[in-house]
Amino acid sequence: MKGLVGSPPPVLHPRKLAGVAFSGGTPLLSNSGKMARPAEGVKHILPLPWLQVSPPGPYFYCNTTLDQIGTCWPRSAAGALVERPCPEYFNGIKYNTTRNAYRECLENGTWASRINYSQCEPILDDKQRKYDLHYRIALVVNYLGHCVSVAALVAAFLIFLALRSIRCLRNVIHWNLIATFILRNVLWFLLQLIDHEVHESNEVWCRCITTVFNYFVVTNFFWMFAEGCYLHTAIVMTYSTERLRKWLFLFIGWCVPCPIIIAWAIGKLYYENKQCWFGKEPGDLVDYIYQGPIILVLLINFIFLFNIVRILMTKLRASTTSETIQYRKAVKATLVLLPLLGITYMLFFVSPGEDELSQIVFIYFNSFLQSFQGFFVSVFYCFFNGEVRAAVRKRWHRWQDHHSLRVPVARAMSIPTSPTRISFHSIKQTAAV
Repeated sequence: MKGLVGSPPPVLHPRKLAGVAFSGGTPLLSNSGKMARPAEGVKHILPLPWLQVSPPGPYFYCNTTLDQIGTCWPRSAAGALVERPCPEYFNGIKYNTTRNAYRECLENGTWASRINYSQCEPILDDKQRKYDLHYRIALVVNYLGHCVSVAALVAAFLIFLALRSIRCLRNVIHWNLIATFILRNVLWFLLQLIDHEVHESNEVWCRCITTVFNYFVVTNFFWMFAEGCYLHTAIVMTYSTERLRKWLFLFIGWCVPCPIIIAWAIGKLYYENKQCWFGKEPGDLVDYIYQGPIILVLLINFIFLFNIVRILMTKLRASTTSETIQYRKAVKATLVLLPLLGITYMLFFVSPGEDELSQIVFIYFNSFLQSFQGFFVSVFYCFFNGEVRAAVRKRWHRWQDHHSLRVPVARAMSIPTSPTRISFHSIKQTAAV
């Protein structure tokens, strides 16, 4: 995650301080993929420009008020910069009360909505320090996984683009799924670069980026659904795949998510128009407009997976292979299908236990599977795909043959007309061709 503390110190909005997204010490992923740290609490939430305060005015005063963190701001003269001790506790974390928070009383006698809590340092015990270390490691894993996935996905996309001979419906679906992974991961990186000052100011372009990101998230899951539909139709229903139409899958993957995201954007605009539309606070329900269809798609894909494995086991039992080999093939097929159908995301529906070990395991498991999923899809369905590898070898051999033919011809064309000047080496090379 991009460093959130810089110079000059940040000014913080009390509503953001009251809504840090974490539960039971476990960092949660928002719909933007950003992780909220409990240890960051007051200090790391919203960097904003330092307050420029004019001398106190003689006529206006700000009334005594209590912000949403619980800090009491006394009656103060207009233009004054008021300081108060940092809160003793925030979201279960103890803070150093010898430091101060700052808030400006504006010239018109109203309090500034943004409060500077940048000086408030958390007092971490050994358990919290250990958890903070695990968070940082998981964050590195998250970034590393997305980088590796993007590199593998781009390579796989270019391979499918170059090999026209293998553009059957199955590989076209793989190709589109890989494209959605690329777009989703690139937008994920872009969201990480958005400054939290822009995030809080709710800029239009920032909301547009969040909308596009969520659109690619939904298309990603709907192309996983398209993969499940194709496999279930071909294996379970034994329906001829030649009768399936490409336009139907393109419609499911790219068009169906459009009204879902439009409805979500309208809901955000009218009911939760804040914080660039990403991040989730208690009581926010608009995100379920697009998260609901995603959950439904995953449940359907789980049913598809169950039926596919059931049919596979039935066919394996009918064969003459040993029982051990049968189960090995079934397990292999299941593991290969998990990232393709997005079933791994269903593991995150289960909340980790309250104990520290369960939460740490959940953090690493979540970060690894979500960030490396694109890599696994590229490996299983492009790099290890027998049809793709055969086409690549064929293209490579064709290029080698073409190249080896061009070199001797070029050399033969450069041979002098006088026979006495022809070397034995050049004759040998030409004859060898």
